[in-house]
Amino acid sequence: MKLSDEIINSLSINLRKKIKSIVNDQVNIEEIRLRVNKPLIINGDSKDYFYNEKTGALDFNMKNPYIVTKEDIEETFQIICKYSVHSFMDDIKKGFITLRGGHRIGIVGKVIIENGQVKNIKHISSLNIRISREIKGCSKKILQHVIKNKNQINNTIIISPPQCGKTTILRDIVRNISNGNREYGFKGVKVALIDERNEIGGSCMGIAQLDVGIRTDIMETCPKDLGIMMVLRSMSPDVIVTDEIGSENEIKALYTALNGGVSLITTVHGDSIEDIQNRKELKRLLDGDLFKKAIILSSRNGPGTVEKIYDLQEKRWYFGN
Repeated sequence: MKLSDEIINSLSINLRKKIKSIVNDQVNIEEIRLRVNKPLIINGDSKDYFYNEKTGALDFNMKNPYIVTKEDIEETFQIICKYSVHSFMDDIKKGFITLRGGHRIGIVGKVIIENGQVKNIKHISSLNIRISREIKGCSKKILQHVIKNKNQINNTIIISPPQCGKTTILRDIVRNISNGNREYGFKGVKVALIDERNEIGGSCMGIAQLDVGIRTDIMETCPKDLGIMMVLRSMSPDVIVTDEIGSENEIKALYTALNGGVSLITTVHGDSIEDIQNRKELKRLLDGDLFKKAIILSSRNGPGTVEKIYDLQEKRWYFGN
């Protein structure tokens, strides 16, 4: 699959040549994993592939794998920081840098702590390049459960393990409810998107690189609990959307938004309703007060597979069991 120039050009010259040689392979690349003195691994279609140094192709077997060097990672890191690491320090402290287009590069190394806060990450040992993909229409199967009537939505939580397409589907839902949807007679509403990891809108210099609709306001790289409170006070949203809710403060902020008459859509990491209910910090999400619909995703038939949809208030499944 063809990768964007933004991703290719973020790599060291050495790695750039290798990745260019395999982009036409029939692999839906999701991640490029770089680890010092470890094989170059390409994750695609939920499988790990190794780059074969002799054939210049991908395979499942670790035969003649290319071993990523410290120089590969150092050069790649400098490139993604545009040779000005200091300028990206706020992002580095969070453990990732977002490229134009919403592609996120995770950073691992020696963490420097000062006064209980992350000051820097040095001696970078691993980089994880996660490919962001915009697939318009991918939420069509579940949109009927999200939309309530011509100008309201059902409060919705999407439960999904990592790499199962939840962010891609969430983005498409935002686009639909922001623009409006003729098929369901939905007029379109004001959406406040709290994009803490800058993956949904993929903003660069304040401009969304991915289509999140005409009525969407984005609070990027802001902690979700703070962002929710800020947009409540300033942007009069009809709907607040976040990704990967988890902390007690974030859940409290959701309740505050709900009490303010705002509708909610969010995602959470998990495998099932039971998984979330068994986790003390998250089980309040499924008590029926916050959300009406719970959508469970998997990658069983590829990322974005809708396993089940559950009505948390009526206590019934729409399909699956």
